[in-house]
Amino acid sequence: MTARQQPRRRLRADAVRNRDAIVAVARDVFAEQGLEAPLELIAARAGVGIATLYRRFPTREKLVAAALTDKVAEYAEAAEQALAVADPWSGFAGFVQRICELQASDRGLSDLLSMTLSADEQIEQLRRKANDRVITLIERAKADGTLRQDFAGEDLVLLLIATAAVMHVTGADAPGAWRRFVALALDAFRRQDSPGLPEPPTTAQMTRAMLRLAAERGCGRPAGPSPDTRPA
Repeated sequence: MTARQQPRRRLRADAVRNRDAIVAVARDVFAEQGLEAPLELIAARAGVGIATLYRRFPTREKLVAAALTDKVAEYAEAAEQALAVADPWSGFAGFVQRICELQASDRGLSDLLSMTLSADEQIEQLRRKANDRVITLIERAKADGTLRQDFAGEDLVLLLIATAAVMHVTGADAPGAWRRFVALALDAFRRQDSPGLPEPPTTAQMTRAMLRLAAERGCGRPAGPSPDTRPA
C-alpha cells in the first residue's frame, strides 16, 4: 500500500461514518419534528456541514428514504403479522391499532404514511408489499361479515391523515387521545345496519393528495401519473 492510497481509504471510511451519522440523526429528528425538520439541524447534530449532508443526500426525499426504510419495513411486517391472526376482524383491527401506534411514536413515519415518495423505489416497493397484504386483510374481514362492505382502502388513508392531525394537536397535553379516536373509527368500520356512506375519494384523488403532501414536506413535486399508493 502506498502513502497515496492510505488517505484515500481514510476518506472513504470518513464518508461512510458521515453518512451513517446523518441517517441516524435524521431518523431521530424526523421522529421528533416530522419530515419538515430543518436539514441544517440534522447536519449540526451529526457533526457535519450542510454541504456534506447535501453531497450524501442531494434531496430531502433521499434522506427521508434512507432514514425511514426500516420503519416502512416495520409497517409491512405489521400487515404480515395481522394476516397470521385467525380471526379476520381481530387481524384487521389489530393492524389498524398497530400502525397508529407506530404513527404516535414517530412523527416522520406519521408524515410518510400519509404521502408517497414516488422517486424512491425501495420505499414504494415496501409500501406495495404492505398494500397487497392490507387488501387481503380487508377482503377477509368483509367476507367474514365483520367489516362493513362499503369500506374502501382510501378510508384507511383518511384515518391515517386524521389520526396524524389528532396526534399533532393533542400530543403534548393528551398523548393518549388518539387511542380513543382510533377506537371510535374502528367502531364505525364494523358492519352494522346503518345508512350507506358517501362515496370515498378515488385512488387518483388520494394519490394526488399524497404527492401534494410530499411536496409540502419538501420530498418531491406532484407530477404525471403515479403508481397506486393506497395502503389497501
